[in-house]
Order: sequence, then structure tokens, then C-alpha cells
Amino acid sequence: MWSDPVHTIAPISLTGESGIDRAAHHRLDEAWLAAAWSHPTTRVFVVSGGQVLIDDTADGRTELVMTPSFEAPVTEQHRYFLGTDADGVRYFALQKDTLPGRMDASARPAGLREAGLLLDDRDAALMVHAVALENWQRTHRFCSRCGERTGIAAAGHIRRCAACGAEHYPRTDPAVIMAVTDAEDRILLGRQIHWPEGRFSTLAGFVEPGESIEQTVRREVFEEAGVTVGDVQYVASQPWPFPSSLMLGFLARAVSVDIRVDGEELHEARWFSRAELRAAFESGEVLPPSGISIAARLIELWYGEPLPKARPW
Repeated sequence: MWSDPVHTIAPISLTGESGIDRAAHHRLDEAWLAAAWSHPTTRVFVVSGGQVLIDDTADGRTELVMTPSFEAPVTEQHRYFLGTDADGVRYFALQKDTLPGRMDASARPAGLREAGLLLDDRDAALMVHAVALENWQRTHRFCSRCGERTGIAAAGHIRRCAACGAEHYPRTDPAVIMAVTDAEDRILLGRQIHWPEGRFSTLAGFVEPGESIEQTVRREVFEEAGVTVGDVQYVASQPWPFPSSLMLGFLARAVSVDIRVDGEELHEARWFSRAELRAAFESGEVLPPSGISIAARLIELWYGEPLPKARPW
């Protein structure tokens, strides 16, 4: 039905080979963590509200602003071990209420939507790990079993409740995202209620309890657009900590074409041929999805060429 998308899809942001070993076996070894923190080669960066400091280098790259641990802001509790690289460098993130000030005027705060397109694979992997941990830590401070406050353990990867003994782990919510095509090889794109005029993308939705991901694809497309889907083929995944999702990308074949948007998540949905979508891009009638998202890669897989660069919104 389709060519093999696994080998033809363009690189997806936040999924490259980072060279970072998360070294999870060290997370409970307090002596090792203390030694790692005090090692002169250890590098540290601050994460605050989903943002970090990034800086442009003289050779045209963009990188995370990292410091040796002895220059890092003081915090004992919100210190998260992220892993090591092939040279033995240990990496930590510190969660703070604000980003530190910098004497270097070129450094600037950035979230993943900007930084994910600029950083190399190592720095992007470190940032996405840190942002996901920070969000989970900020929103899961109390035990869901007994309601008491929990404490941080395992270098930021567990929260423990001293009152009832429960352990809580970072959440990742699986979500499907799909490029739906019909028998005429048109693609179905929709615009969510809160998106700006003209912004179209693939349909997506969260996996419900007791549901397979293939069932989720079919249910979400029908609920949002009234279109029935038959065959479903997995393509690739992408971590998406906005705030805590894992996007599972699919190609899906529609067996009906009449559109009935739900009016709650989708404001409108349309079928596009390649020629129609190209003309809509050129006229500005349709704005492409963000270049960092797997949605853009799924559309490109069908479109056959890179999408125009998305304007920020």
C-alpha cells in the first residue's frame, strides 16, 4: 500500500543519536552521584519553566549554556542527573525558579520549539530530558495515593512518599499523530480551534485506557473529522514534552471521505491534493506546521519534498 516510510522519512527533531548514555544504574548510588557532581569535567545547565539558556558560537553553531558544577547555582534537591557521554563527561540539569543572569549578552532563553531546531543532537537530547523532568517535578509534588508531599529520589527520576511508601515515576502520555490519505492520494489536514487562521496540520489525539494505538488512530480521526479509517501503518515516534507526551506517528488510509468536524477540537478539516496544498502554501492560505514537529515530517513523507518554513505563532 505504501513505500517503507521508516527509511524515507526526513530526520525528526529531538530523536537523533545523542551519544548520551542515561546511565540509569547510577541514579540510586548517592556516593557515585556526589563524586560525579564534584568532578571537574561535569557540565551543568539550568532549566526553568521549560526554558534554558542557549548561545551562538563563533563557528555558527548554537549550544546549551553549560558550566562546571562548581560554577552552577546552588541547589541540592532539584539536581537531575541526565547521563554521561563517550568521553566520561557527566551532565546534570538544575531546576530553578528563574534562569541565571549572564554577563555574556549573546546568551538568550529559549524553549524547545526554538532550541530544538538549533541545537545539535547531544544538546537537544539533554534539553528534552531536562524539560520533561522539570515539568513532571513541578506538577507531581504530592502523592496520588494519600495526598502527602513527596520527596525527590533517583537523581530526579522518582518521587517517594514518606507517609505511605508509594513511589511515583515520570509520566509519559502516548499520543497518536497521523497522515490520513484517501483513495485519490489526497491528505486530510485540520485546523484546531485555538490555532491561527490558515494553520493546518495532521490530526492527533491521546491513547485511552484499554486501547491499542491502531484503535486510537481510527477513533480519533472519526471523532474529530467524521472520516472512517482502515489500514494503519506505524512510521516513527517523537518525544514531545509539551508537557509530557510521546508522539507515535502513523500513515492511515481512509475508507470514507465525507468530513464532519467535531467543532470542539477541530474548527475545520480539508482534503488536499499535492497541487492544491502547494498552491495554498504559495498563496499563504495554508500555513505549514512547525518544523520541529513530527507532523511536518509525516506530511513531507506524502508531499515528496520539504515543506515551507513555518512562521512562528
